Formats: sequence, structure tokens, C-alpha cells
Amino acid sequence: MTTYSNKEIWHVTYPIFLGLIAQNVINVTDTAFLGHVSEVALGAAAMGGLLYICFYTVAFGFSVGSQILIARRNGEGNYRAVGPIMWQGSAFSLIMAVVLLRLMYFIAEPLIRLIVSSDAIFEATCEFYVWRMWGFLFAFLNVMFRALYIGITQTKVLTMSAVVMALVNLVFNYALVFGRLGMPEMGVRGAALASVISEASSLVFYLVYTYVKVDHRKYGLGRIPRFDGGMVLRILHISCFTMVQYFFSMGIWFVFFIALERLGQRQLAVANIVRSVYVVLLIPAQSLSTTANTLVSNLIGAGGVDHVMSLLGKIARMSFLIMIICAGLCALFPHAILSVYTNEAALLEESVSSLYVVCAAMLIASVANIYFNGISGTGNTQAALYLEVFVLVFYAVYIVVVGMVVQAPVSICFTTELVYYSLMLTISLIYLKKAKWQNKKI
Repeated sequence: MTTYSNKEIWHVTYPIFLGLIAQNVINVTDTAFLGHVSEVALGAAAMGGLLYICFYTVAFGFSVGSQILIARRNGEGNYRAVGPIMWQGSAFSLIMAVVLLRLMYFIAEPLIRLIVSSDAIFEATCEFYVWRMWGFLFAFLNVMFRALYIGITQTKVLTMSAVVMALVNLVFNYALVFGRLGMPEMGVRGAALASVISEASSLVFYLVYTYVKVDHRKYGLGRIPRFDGGMVLRILHISCFTMVQYFFSMGIWFVFFIALERLGQRQLAVANIVRSVYVVLLIPAQSLSTTANTLVSNLIGAGGVDHVMSLLGKIARMSFLIMIICAGLCALFPHAILSVYTNEAALLEESVSSLYVVCAAMLIASVANIYFNGISGTGNTQAALYLEVFVLVFYAVYIVVVGMVVQAPVSICFTTELVYYSLMLTISLIYLKKAKWQNKKI
């Protein structure tokens, strides 16, 4: 069994890459439109969006566990086992969405009050979130289709779905935030509703594409079976650790933004703008780390466990080279990039130094994400969770001291990312070289 070539790696990666670009247009679009409304609207989108993503990542973590199983069965040539994993995972995801939506109906407002001190931002965040949370019904199913197509390495559909979602989001943001195209002017509520509509459009696309294009017989997708608790438990055996890991990983952003929200509306606005750029900069590393995850699982399923480290090294080099270009362009032209989000000179100028810090962090992230996701690809999701928690403890202590105790400028607060990714890279390499992960059965 030989490892994957650069061409094969890129063949799997580039649709994920394009898909993530289109998908993140939602984040960029919301931030860009609301950046031209007010600093309060920007703060509301930051806090409300983070609260949404924290719970969304639980479903995303579940789908990653499903993806690992699908990839392993695909690598083994056991294609008919893919369908049951997909359908049972989708049923469980929908149940999670309904339960969470019901729970948020009662606890969203008091939860937001706990994390937001400003009355103006609190009211705007509640206004945003009561619309945004309806996206759970669609997003929780979308991630299962993403798991299916990445697991069987047919990733081009991700790009098409994300383009549909991005275009729908762009049109409805323009229409609903400012009251264009005969739509009501809804401000921050309009941005939230536009995101929900775009997620619904993505789900419709996935359903139609899967029905028309996929070989149902080959992958066991021909019929939707009855709910199988045993299958769900097998998926959860892999994904429960990933679910907790992703929740903690995203939840730590709350600590970051809570610290900055207490510094003031301007600091929160700066952080939201820079975070939006940060998320876009992460796309190459995220897409290649997703590829690393699924190719490692496929490779082990096909009997190529001895080639895992060389595969990860090859992907890490590709990721680092791409990130040098992206971070370099961002560092050279910061004002041009930041002007997408605001035309206020003072706000733009205050964001530049934070952007430089993020560019430096991304160089480390480009390699750290590859090796860390390689650990999950081996099926050792419990180990990945423990390693993530270890790193996040340092992250949390750092941001509490720097942001809340010292109350340092936003750019200094963003150095938490340097700490986070340096520790992640170090412990991932130690684990992959020293631990016994080669014989993990899933």
C-alpha cells in the first residue's frame, strides 16, 4: 500500500477548500453588512454568532465521528455499510436539533445576559439569536451530508452546495439588513434570518443532488431504515469525544469575547472584524486538515498504517506553503482587506496590529491542524479530546490573565492564538511519535 500523491491529496482537498471559502462568505457577509450598520450590531453578531456556533459544533463533532467511520468503511471496500451510518447519524442529528431548539427557546435570553454586560449589545444579541437559532434544523443535517461526501472522497459537491448557500446568503443579507428588493428592513435580525435561509437552501441542494447523482445501491442509501439505537451508539463511541472537543474548542472563544466585551464596544468590534479575517485565513489549513482526517482513515482501512506519518508530513508541507502566501498578502495589504468590513478610519486602524498577530498564528496553525486532525483520523478521538483540553486550559488561563486581569489591548489578547497552536503542534507530534495508535479498531 503506497501513500497518496500530492495530486491525489489536492483532488480531495480543493473542493473542500472552495466549499469552505463559499461557506465562510456567510460569516464575512454578516460581518461586512453589519459593520456598516453600527458597532453594536457588530458586537451582537459576534456574541450571537458565537453562541450559535458553540452548539453547532456539537453536531459538527458528531458528523466528524460519522465521517471517520464512513471513510474507514470506504477504505475497506465495504461500501454498503456507508448508508446505514449516514441515515442513522442524520436521524440522531435531527433529534439533537429539535431538542436544542426547544431548550434555547427557554434559556437563550438568560444565557446571553450572563455573558454580555452591555445593555445595548445584550438587546441586539437577543434580537439576533432568536432568529439565528432556527438554523439548527438545517445545519445539523447539512454536516451529515458533508460527512458522507468527504468520507467517500467525493468532495466536489461540497463546493456546489456552499456556493448555493453563499449566494443565497448574500442576496438575503442585502435585502433584509437594509430593506432592499421589496423586503422589510430588519437590521441585525435580517442578517440572522438570511443565514437560516441560506442553510435551508444548502440542505435542499444536498437532498436533490444525493437523490439524482449518487449510486444508492452501492452505498446502501436506497431506503431510509428504522431508527437503530445500536448504530447510533457505535457512531457515538467514536464521535462523543469529538463532540466535546469541538464544543470546548469553540466555547473557549466565548472566554475571549467575554473578556473583550468588558473592555468596550470598540474593542469587541475590532475583535469581530479580525476574527472574520482569521476564519477566512484558516480555510486552507482547515480544508487540508479535513483531507488529512479522511485520508488517514481511508489509508488505515486499506492497510497502509505505516504510511500515515509520511502522508501527514506531505499534507503539512502543502498547508504551510499555501499559508505563507495567504498570510503574506494579508500582512502586505491589511487596509485593503479590513476595509471590506468598515469604512471608519479609526476602527480600521485599530484592527491592523491584531491582524498582524493573527497572520503569525496562522503559520503555526497551518501545520498544527494537520497533525492534530491526523490523530482523529486514526480513530483515537478520545486521545484528541484529552490533548485539546490540555491545550485549552493554557489558552483559558492566558486570556483571563491578559484580557480580564491586565486588560491588555486587543492585539495582545490575540497572542492567545500563538500559544494555542504552538502547544497543539507540540503535543500532536509527541503523541503521533510516541503513543500506540496504529492498531485502533473502529
